[in-house]
Parts: sequence; C-alpha cells; structure tokens
Amino acid sequence: MQHRIEVFWSNDLPDGRASSLLAQLQRLGIRTVTRVRVSDLYFVQGHLPAADLERLAVELLVDPIVEGYHLEPIDVARRRGPDDDLAIEVGYHPGVTDPVADNLLRRAHLVGIHGLAAAATGRRYAFEGTLSPAELHTIARELLCNGVIQSYALGPISPAFLPAAEPCDLVEQVPLSGLDDDALARLSVERVLFLSAAEMRAIRDEFARLGRDPTDVELETLGQTWSEHCQHKTFKAPIDYTCHGGVRRVLPAGEEPAAPYRESIDGLLRTYIRAATDALARPWVRSAFVDNAGVVEFDGEHEVSFKVETHNHPSALEPFGGANTGIGGVIRDVIGVSHRPIAATDVLCFAPPDLPPAEIPDGTLHPQRIAEGVVAGIEDYGNKMGIPTVSGAVLYDPDYAANPLVYCGCVGLAPRGSHRRDPRPGDLCVSLGGRTGRDGLHGATFSSAELCHDTGTTVGSVVQIGDPIVEKAVLEAVMIARDEGLYTAITDCGAGGFSSAVGEMGRDLGVDVDLEGVRCKYPGLRPWEIWLSEAQERMVIAVPERHLPQLQAICDGLDVDWNVIGRLAGHGRLRVHYGGRQVADLDMDFLHDGWSAGGMRAEWAPPRRPAPDLPPPSDATGLLLRLLAHPDVASKEPIIRRYDHEVQGATVVKPLAGPAADGPSDATVLKPLGTRGLEHGGVR
Repeated sequence: MQHRIEVFWSNDLPDGRASSLLAQLQRLGIRTVTRVRVSDLYFVQGHLPAADLERLAVELLVDPIVEGYHLEPIDVARRRGPDDDLAIEVGYHPGVTDPVADNLLRRAHLVGIHGLAAAATGRRYAFEGTLSPAELHTIARELLCNGVIQSYALGPISPAFLPAAEPCDLVEQVPLSGLDDDALARLSVERVLFLSAAEMRAIRDEFARLGRDPTDVELETLGQTWSEHCQHKTFKAPIDYTCHGGVRRVLPAGEEPAAPYRESIDGLLRTYIRAATDALARPWVRSAFVDNAGVVEFDGEHEVSFKVETHNHPSALEPFGGANTGIGGVIRDVIGVSHRPIAATDVLCFAPPDLPPAEIPDGTLHPQRIAEGVVAGIEDYGNKMGIPTVSGAVLYDPDYAANPLVYCGCVGLAPRGSHRRDPRPGDLCVSLGGRTGRDGLHGATFSSAELCHDTGTTVGSVVQIGDPIVEKAVLEAVMIARDEGLYTAITDCGAGGFSSAVGEMGRDLGVDVDLEGVRCKYPGLRPWEIWLSEAQERMVIAVPERHLPQLQAICDGLDVDWNVIGRLAGHGRLRVHYGGRQVADLDMDFLHDGWSAGGMRAEWAPPRRPAPDLPPPSDATGLLLRLLAHPDVASKEPIIRRYDHEVQGATVVKPLAGPAADGPSDATVLKPLGTRGLEHGGVR
C-alpha cells in the first residue's frame, strides 16, 4: 500500500518559502502570480493501518501549531484535479539519497510503527494567477528543479521508490594492452578518470608487466588515488617559469619592462607553501600536510585543528548539495584527526546576482540560484549538527558565473595527544556511519575535469546529498571511542570512499578488504561502485579485535551503523574481494607513487594600466550610495543571520557587533568550555 501525506502551512501565517519564490519569479520576469502555496510531500509504502498513518503524520511530520496535513492513497492523488492546473511537484530521482525519507524510516521504527517499508519526499508549489504551461515549465527548470538530482511534473508526481534489484557481482576487465595515446585518452574521459596520457600509459605498462588487464575496481581505484583532489598535482608539478618584467608590478606609462628571466620551480607546494612551514619549524605545529586536518598546540592541554577545502564543481551543478557536503566534508576531516568540531567558516565567491541571462554560460545555473543554494546548504549542515558558523566572506565577480568558489572550513578541539596514527597488522578496518549508495561516484576524479555545458548530464553521479543527523551520531561515537582508546588509526571516507580511506590507512602495511559485508542503501551496486562511492557521513577506523565488542556497544547505543570491511596486513598490497573472489590486487607503492605530476609552463608580464584621471563626482552622495549598494560592500547580515553562531555557547565576540548588532566584527572569539579564548579572523 502506498500513501501520500501533504503537509502545508496554515493559511493565516506568513511562509518565507512562498515569499522568497515570489521574489524569484519577479526576477525571472513573471509578474502574473499573485500567491504561492508551498507544501512538503511524504510518500510512504508498506503495511500501514489507518491509525499508523495518522501517527506518522501527527507525531513525526506535522507541527500542529503552524501546519496542517492531508493524507490519501497515492492512486487517488494521481488523479489530476482542478487544483493541479497551476501546480508543480518536485522530487528526487530514484536512487538519490533522500535524508529526510531515511530519517523518517528510522524514527517510525523508534516510535513503534514497523510496517513502514519505504519512504520518499517531494515538494508541491501551487500558484494563483495566470500562467501558461510553458511558463510553468520555465519556473520548474529555472527555479524549482535541478535536473541533476531531481525530476518534476505539472500536477501530481510519482514517488521515487526504488525498483527491486538483485545484488550485482559484475566485475569488468578493462582492456588496455595495445591502446595508443588517443585511445587511452578517450577511455580516461569515458570512465570519468580524467588522467593524463602519461598516467594512462603508466597504468597500461604496469598491467602489461603483470601480464593482464586491470579490473574496473583496480582502474577506478587508481583514477581516484591519482586524481587532482587526492594528489594536488597542480601544486606539486614542476614549473618552467618566465618573468618578462623583472618585477611583479604595474608599469607606469612609457616604462619598458626589464629583460626576462627564467627559473625552474620544483612545485608550488614544495617550494613555497610547505617550505615556509619547514623553514620556520615552529614547535607548536603538531601536524601539517600529512593528515585530514592541520593541528597546532593550543594551551598546553588542548590542540586545535583546522581544515579548509573547496567544493566548487559540485556546487556549480547542485548548489545546495555541493555546499552541504562541502561543509560536511571538512567537519568529517576534523573528526578524522580525532577532534570535536567547534566552529565552521566559509568563503564564497559568486557572479553578480543581477548578471544578465545572456552573460550566463550555457548549461549553468543563474548566479542568484547558485548563491541561494550554497548558503542554504551551509546553513542546513552546520545548524543541524550544532556547530556554529562564525566567520567567512562573500564576494562577487563575473568570472565566477560558470564555476563558483565555495571554500568551507572547520575548527576542531581535542585534548593534547588524542589523535592516533599507528595502525598495526591484524587491526580490523571498521566502517562507521552512513550506508553506501551510488551518489558520490567519481567525486575525486571529477575535480580534475573542466566544467562545460553538459557536465551535469555526464557526471551527475558526483553530486551527493548530505545527512548531518547521521554525521552528528558518528561524531559522538568517535569521541567516545577515542576517549576509551578503542582505535589505533582513523580517517574519513572522503572523495573515493572506501578506496581512499582504506588505501590511505593501509598504505605502509597493506590491507585485505571484503566488500560483500558493506551495508548499502539499496541492492544492485556493482563492486567498484561500493568501493568508490563517497556517500558522505562515514569514517573508517583501525580497531584491535579485542576492542570490537566495546565499539559495537557504543554504536548500537547511538544508532550508528557499523561493520567490519577488512583487516590490515603486512604484505604491502591492496587486495579487495567480493563474493569470495579477488576483484583488485594492487601494489601500494604503485598505487600511491606511480602517478605523474607532469610539467607546467608559466609566463608573467607586467600589465600596462595608466593611472585613471577621474573628475570629481558631481553627486558625491549618489556615488557613495552606489558604492554601498555594490554586493561586495553591502551588508552580509541576511546571510550571517541564517547561520547559528551561538550554538555550543562559546562565541564570546560575535560575527556582528555594534549598538544594533548589525555591523561585521573584525574577528570572532570562541572560548570553548575549560579553555582559553580562540580568535578566528576573516569575517564578512
């Protein structure tokens, strides 16, 4: 039996979602809509008596103070009525992570409703006014539905229940022998590997030496491990640099540049970024460049960690999910050094919100839609996890039209010496947290790709949907396990999923993995998909076998999924099994060091920009007002207020200050319980 529950806002109360949509319609040039009603849709399937359906709605879905609901069988709802003539309904594609539906399933079982077998969610937008079908489709495509992860209908939508599927043990041999550079390049793009010709040749030659072709599991593992995201190849590549000006400055009119000079740079990371840290050799730097997050000494009893990472490409395709999992990823990185997250930060760069449609590249979302989605994604994750977002910046430039800059950061705190990095042969590899799905595939290799008009349709699987409630539970489980000394090493399932986490953890030892026991969101995943999917909210820890019962008790008490997926060994290889057979066998040295940084050329010439001769403004007041209205200068209070910067009760100096608490502070100051104050600058 399938039913539909529509939860709607009470008529006499203002709905911010409807007001926001009306404003977006105005910007889209549609001014014939007088009112919008927004409803949340819940589709449920299973053996559910009428009493259980009512309990689902009343106890789990509806706030009786401000909301009402309507419940009916799905086959009844599918019969289009007059109210559907100006309605759009939006839902996820089948197989896309639906965290609200997942939590509904868990909570239903907790309250004793055991007949609920499946759930899905959607949203309904009902318009009043005059709209043609063409205008409704435009509204859906431009404002309401992201085709990478969602579908829509004019009128009732069908729920995204997954069809039944059998477990899949298909492992493909990928023929490489005899392929020339052109064929290798095509294969790299077709399989979303985005490796260079030299790297593809190295893989071909290594397997020729072994006398066989790689499996898809092996090829995908090499692709993610050698990706830009994991290896930072641009920062490590040697650079042949030519400076045509002699000095890095703007030349005055009439001055000729000095003779060019050339130098070879042994990688930006090694020559400049890491070299400064190594040269200073500050004793309070506990860890840099080698772990999930950097760690510094704090007050003699505690350490502070910090991680910042971009999530640009995913945010360009799906702004909410990209930013949501971007902030979730850096929170996960801080947990990956055994620290408790105490603050989040972000730096966001978008194209101007009033950029004309003609200047927006084909296949990209409008900058206003990207900005709204990114801000909402960061708000959703940080607020739900109870981590204050205390600082950041928002900047605008037309060059960000196709690819926004979405920097996400997280600060962590832990007792000194809490982080363990000493896995031993025989330790179990244990996965904690979210189950594996198809979303998040190729998240690592995608970072090496160039965005173009059809990227969303060709690599839409890289988009993830975060679940901060699951990560919050994982955080608490890890903190208890840390304090009880139950693990010898920890890392997060970042881009590349298990292949990245287990491959890194077993780099110096070797590891044997069995994928058949991995808990999945649904059947039908192939072994390489189980192995590569990022799928968010998961950690991998190395646990001595004697500690497994204690860890199990912690996870069961916090409703955290866990399972043993492998064991660390001493053979120096990555060996992966599924269904009783070996699907990957890679040498750890080749896996981590066999890639090529390539080489780059850089040239710089001083620009010629004569000093502007500006007449004094005739309207100084008007000029000042225009400057203050520029999006770079204008107040970011509407964004800051969406982030909870008071949660955890440690924000001493707030992001907003002044008599009316509406001016940006120069920095925020945190004072976590029992520690000194910690300043974090760079506020908006």
